[in-house]
Amino acid sequence: MVAAIADVNIMLEADELSESILSSEIFNKYIEAKQAVQNDPDAQDLLQAFQSIKTDYEEVQRFGKYHPDFKKVTKEVREKKRQIDSHPLIAEYKIAEEELEKLLNEICETIAYKVSPSVKVPSGNPFFDQSCGGCGSGGSCGCS
Repeated sequence: MVAAIADVNIMLEADELSESILSSEIFNKYIEAKQAVQNDPDAQDLLQAFQSIKTDYEEVQRFGKYHPDFKKVTKEVREKKRQIDSHPLIAEYKIAEEELEKLLNEICETIAYKVSPSVKVPSGNPFFDQSCGGCGSGGSCGCS
């Protein structure tokens, strides 16, 4: 019976946490940026063009540098990617997405370390993390 009450309390606290996240400024910025990209015809055209060239790129990658169109398709993919990255709405969306991911990673780390300081918490790509945390060792590697 005590375990059931504890389970209910944990679920209630999880619901409160999710409501806090959904009502946060970071989440609202993410949703606004996502909708702005979805509603912008120029951004959608860029993304669709990239998807099209990406299909060609995947075909070329099967054969690598030996494919006759390797250089041409690889160059086109890089150019389209650069156009996408420089589009203001898409850039804003990516920033908002990274901020939301950072918030969620921090929440995961906080919860995990409350359970035990030796819990391994994957926090995304360690090359882009501000703090270590990306090694997944819970700080036992000495990097934290």
